[in-house]
Amino acid sequence: MHTNHFSMAVSHRLFRPATSTVKNIFSSYLIRSLSSSSGSSLDPEIDLKEAASQLEKSSSSSPSPYKGRNFHWVFLGCPGVGKGTYASRLSSLLGVPHIATGDLVREELSSSGLLSSQLKELVNHGKLVPDEFIISLLSKRLQAGKEKGESGYILDGFPRTVTQAEILEGVTNIDLVINLKLREEALLAKCLGRRICSECGGNYNVACIDIKGDDHSPRMYMPPLLPPPNCESKLITRADDTEEVVKERLRIYNKMTQPVEEFYRKREKLLEFELPGGIPESWPRLLRALHLEDLYDKKSAIA
Repeated sequence: MHTNHFSMAVSHRLFRPATSTVKNIFSSYLIRSLSSSSGSSLDPEIDLKEAASQLEKSSSSSPSPYKGRNFHWVFLGCPGVGKGTYASRLSSLLGVPHIATGDLVREELSSSGLLSSQLKELVNHGKLVPDEFIISLLSKRLQAGKEKGESGYILDGFPRTVTQAEILEGVTNIDLVINLKLREEALLAKCLGRRICSECGGNYNVACIDIKGDDHSPRMYMPPLLPPPNCESKLITRADDTEEVVKERLRIYNKMTQPVEEFYRKREKLLEFELPGGIPESWPRLLRALHLEDLYDKKSAIA
């Protein structure tokens, strides 16, 4: 776990107000954006500088009613590593929304139309969704949040490419990037064990991971996250959670995201965190790495 090298940088960024600028380097690049009135049609090509300006407006923060909670964080990590689990917990702790681009894509996929069917083909084969589509969905989500008075956010699943990272860096100031790591053997088992309740939408995992330790790595135990009795008969598996698709997703992710890690490492914004096991073991260590254990203790005492 590489936390000591970043301790001062992390503590410096935890309560730093974010700033926003639009950079001129995007002026020659074109993207296509979703129509606000239809989920199945695309607007004509527009200049990315204009799109970046729109993203800036949607991501710029209004004064928060909670002092010190104007966080702009990003979670990186392979599919299935647990980004959603830990981002959601930090979202509740810090009082900022957890925005998972994977969820935004799945919501769009559930709609009807030509665009949805084209995207299903990509997702079901483990391919990455095009940058312009992700940016469009994210912009719309941030704008909706701004209208509701949200301040700050924790992004989960974005950026996944250097192009996305450059666009995001151009319109807002990301304070911290948390890169979750997990052994590939455990990661594959977790992905294949994922289940969703078809009725309530709850996420569970039926895999019981118990990897023996050796001279190089300690034993890793991750108990299953089982559903309540009323959800047991309603569990379904995501169409893209097959061994073949999961391995392809991991291959693509590793190829595409290593440059993103380096992008943020050079900017001293990257905190790499190796998950030692399940939530009971990993969550307290993550809080310590982020210097948030005192805040968690205070909120737990109040609750």
